[in-house]
Formats: sequence, C-alpha cells, structure tokens
Amino acid sequence: MKRWPRSTVLVTTVLTTGALLAACGAGDEREDTPSEGSTVGITDDSIKIGGHFPLTGVAAPGYSEIPSGHQAYYDFVNANGGVHGRKIEFVVRDDAYNPTNTSQVTNELVLNDEIFAMVSGLGTPTHSAVVDFLNGEKVPDLFVSSGSLQWGDAPKDKPFTFGWQPDYEIEGKIIGDYVKTNMPDAKVGLFLQDDDFGRDGEKGVRQFLEDQIVEVQRYQSGNTDVAPQMAALQASGADLILGFNTPSYTALSQLLALRLNYKPKWFYSNVGSDPALVGSLLARFSEGAVKDGSGLLDGVLTTEYIPGTDVPDDPWMKLWQKVWDEQGGEGELTNYRVYGMSQAYTFVQALQAAGENPTREGIVAAIEKAGADFEGPGLAPFRFSADSHMGISGMQLVEIKGGVGEELTPVLVTDIGDAPIEEDDSAASDSPPDNGIPDEPAAG
Repeated sequence: MKRWPRSTVLVTTVLTTGALLAACGAGDEREDTPSEGSTVGITDDSIKIGGHFPLTGVAAPGYSEIPSGHQAYYDFVNANGGVHGRKIEFVVRDDAYNPTNTSQVTNELVLNDEIFAMVSGLGTPTHSAVVDFLNGEKVPDLFVSSGSLQWGDAPKDKPFTFGWQPDYEIEGKIIGDYVKTNMPDAKVGLFLQDDDFGRDGEKGVRQFLEDQIVEVQRYQSGNTDVAPQMAALQASGADLILGFNTPSYTALSQLLALRLNYKPKWFYSNVGSDPALVGSLLARFSEGAVKDGSGLLDGVLTTEYIPGTDVPDDPWMKLWQKVWDEQGGEGELTNYRVYGMSQAYTFVQALQAAGENPTREGIVAAIEKAGADFEGPGLAPFRFSADSHMGISGMQLVEIKGGVGEELTPVLVTDIGDAPIEEDDSAASDSPPDNGIPDEPAAG
C-alpha cells in the first residue's frame, strides 16, 4: 500500500494556526461547568483533552499538521453527537520540539486548562520530559506520537501512558531481518538521532545486523551541522545507511550526501521518509539548488503501518477525505493529518470503552481490557493489555518509486525482545463503519 503525502510547509503553518485559533475560540465560548463530583476535564456535555506539538521550529514541517487532523475528526464526531453526548475539545500547545517548552506547556494543559487526558503528545525527547509528571498527576497519557519503548514496555512504572504507533525496536527488528535476508553483503552504517528514537531502532537492528555494521553516527536534534557524520559514514565504506531520523535530518543527510558525491543505498525509518515533505525541505535547505528533492528518494526503502493519501480508494482514506472535506481547514489532506485522524479514531474508541461516566483510571482500565481489539486503519493489531501498553504490532516494507511506496513484503508483526517476526493479515479486512464513527462496544 502506498502512503505519501503532498503538502507544503506554508500551507501547514497557515492551516494549523487557523485550526488552533478555532479550537481556542470554541473553548472560550462554552459556558458549561463541571457537574458536582465529576472528573477533571469532563462536564455533562464536554470532555477537554490536550496535546503538545512542534507548531514551530526544526520539527514543525509535517508534524505541525497532525493536530489539525485530530481537530477535523473530533469536529466530525461532535457534529454527529459526540461520545456519550459529550463534545470533544482539543487544546493544543506549541513546544517547538524543545523539552523545556514541553514541560511548560504541559503544566499549562494540566494545571490551567485542566485537561482530562493528554492525547498524542509528540516527540521522544520532548515527551520524555513530561511523562513522569503526567503519571504523577494521574493524567491519562494516551497514544504518544513517538515509537519509544518507554511509552509501553513497563506499565507498572508508567501506568497512565500508552504508545500508539509501532515502536522503534520492532521497526529496527523488521528492517534488520529484511537486510540480513536480502542484502547479506551490505556494509551497514547507522545514522541515528541521539535519543530513544535512535537507540531503540539500533537495538532492534543489532539483533540481526551486528556483524554487518561498519559505522554508527549520531546527531543531536536541533544541531543541523551533520556534515561530520556524513563524512564519517562515507569514509567507513558503508554502502547501506539505515536512518532513524525526523524529516529535516533525512533531507540534510540527502543534501550532504549529494555534495559529497556519496551514493549508498538508503533505508529510512517511517518517521523521516515522506518524499513530498523531504523534497520540499531539500529545496529549502539547498536554497533552490535542488529543484525536485522528492526524486532523490527514488529507490529509498522504508516502512508503512497505515494507509495514506496515495491510495484514495482505500476505505479508510475515503473516510479521512470525507472528514477533511467536511471539517478540515484550508489546504489538502496529507499523511500527517491522516496520522492525526487515525489516532483520534483510537481515542474515540477508548472513550467509548470507558463508559458513560469516564474517569481517568477508568479509561486506562478500558484500554488495557479492550484495546487489543480496537479497530482502525493500522495494518497490524494493537498490543494493549495490563502487561503491555505498546501500540501497533507491525508494518510492511516498501521501496519508494515515483514518490509512492511499492510493497516489498506482507505485513510483518513482532514484539520487543526476542519475539519472532511473523506474517499477519488479521487487519486486512478492517474497514470503517458507514457513519465513520467507531461502533459502541457491547455492554458487559
């Protein structure tokens, strides 16, 4: 399945700003007050949730579109009566992908805005700064926009936190196994973000490629001078680079390799492999020297775990397009907005499962009990249980050609540690309900 967005940074900024202003306006106009004895963030006819995202800064391209996808789907649900009669209000704060900012805006969301739950807070280094605070305050910390292991591998330590997307370790395992099987003679270099994003990916890769790795280079997010890292990878003789990077660093690695006349095979994590976005960043970073940056990603390998904008006939994409047409702001539907809608769909299921009078502890218990059976656009099932708060369990590998991903494998699922990698088609028949809203779970 092929899933690549078409977007521009300018449209992203304008639309996201508009969506957030609209959300704030809705909050200002509401006059309802909490019922006596009710849960924080919940009234008789509303539920307030929050999220932190990089609306500005180095990680803003692409990621700043995610909350507008959430907002569009919540508006769609609200227009159809909400959940148990409550409308969902989504309060978004900009942290610019800076952990210090994340701490500040999370304090505002929890203590000032009094949200019921944090939903989809984005980023490994950023969310790491607030995960303990959220758990200490017993605020449900749902469906973090990051594949770090820490969101789900130790529920006893972080009982209120849940991942959503495949974690970076299983992505690394699936990539490593594919390379070992299909490229056994490759000299592998690793280009890694120097945090749990890169470390978890490396952990999975090394289970299969320990003997093939010839060089490892890391970068600090925010430091855009990665020329020394690219030069070291080239000097090592690495002819296959595995990158666990955000889109800006995918673009930087491609631009520097071009300048160095370095032409390895590239295999990027799903996080940083969007051709349209990376192409636009290449054009900007090169000050126009690179005209068609998306073409530089032809032949790049990557992973996918939800359907996207290049499969418009997919049932889920038809729903997301309908939602965007009815409730979205300016601009077109992109994969980042699809990602946000997909997470929002999961949150609505969690809220339904928590019952007519949800509590913070109750929604956590509901996800642990029923979350493994939540439906949605994911190509593989969730792993939610009392023992695991890990998200989607698998993905498939694709090769980018002409800006879209051509399938190389069936859907492959696994878990952290030494769990085997297996083929899985259990989600192949999933399609959304006709009304676009998850079915209420059966009583009892």
